[in-house]
Amino acid sequence: MIRQELLLDFTSRFHADILDLEDKSNTRVYVNITPESIVRIGTYLFRNIGARFNIATATDLPPKIEILYHFIVEDINLLISLRVFLDREKPEIESLAKDIEAFNWIEREMSELLGITFIGHPDPRRLLLADNWPEGVYPLRQDYEEWDETADRTRGV
Repeated sequence: MIRQELLLDFTSRFHADILDLEDKSNTRVYVNITPESIVRIGTYLFRNIGARFNIATATDLPPKIEILYHFIVEDINLLISLRVFLDREKPEIESLAKDIEAFNWIEREMSELLGITFIGHPDPRRLLLADNWPEGVYPLRQDYEEWDETADRTRGV
């Protein structure tokens, strides 16, 4: 499948879920989608198109939290970045990890560091933060304040 065919098929298939599409270059497309469609669209890219999951990133951008899910279609060298915005006060989204194992650790990391709830995640236990890290304190949120003045943070979180 060539790039134009893929994008035409994708946009027609998911037109109701696509809020905006930025065709940045021959190798990069950003697609803003509704949060409710992430499992349907992400699974379609992975299983039907054969796109490889590259990484997901999340950023605190008050009053929203942004998640970018990066998929690459290697045959045509196209990086598709799915962008969702979540309500910062209650950041929840369906988990892709329940259908695609590769999402397991990155969803756990985003949950711990930004407070995002991944609904239906198969293994929501901590991944990075210390066992004594307080609930509700998210070190990558813009309003983070140090909770332990004696902690040595020179080696990361």
